[in-house]
Amino acid sequence: MPELWYEHGVQLKRKIVYLLMEKQKVSLTKIFTFDTAHALENYPGKCRHIHGHTYILHVTISGDIRNERGHPYDGIIIDFSELKKWVHDAVIQQFDHALLLREGSALAAMTFPEWERIYLTGYQPSCENILLDILQKLQATIPINILVKKLKLYETPTSYAEWEG
Repeated sequence: MPELWYEHGVQLKRKIVYLLMEKQKVSLTKIFTFDTAHALENYPGKCRHIHGHTYILHVTISGDIRNERGHPYDGIIIDFSELKKWVHDAVIQQFDHALLLREGSALAAMTFPEWERIYLTGYQPSCENILLDILQKLQATIPINILVKKLKLYETPTSYAEWEG
């Protein structure tokens, strides 16, 4: 049994554990899925044609754990439902069931009435660049006291781009 030390009647070991808990950074990850089509301008392979993927996005954030006894959010960094709403509003809503084309490309110049959800990008819509676009959108709308720590965007079950801050 560990020895306990006392200071003014308080167990110091327990006090140290609580102090350590207050200083710890914890990460939370939520996983999102969305379907998006794209085409890679001037690409020498099949990806130059319009095609789609079911993307899987891992969003990892960190922040301070709230330590306010009696507060409804005591013991958490952010409510998972708030994390879900933030990512949905900033990212998923724009990318899901959209066609990403590079602005000024031959495909972007084509118009069809059925093409309602076209997102013209200033970049080649590769997995890497889509990930950086997602990062920018998240950082522009980030809740207070939250830090985007890591993003991982799966384009296929075995291929992904990753950013770590």
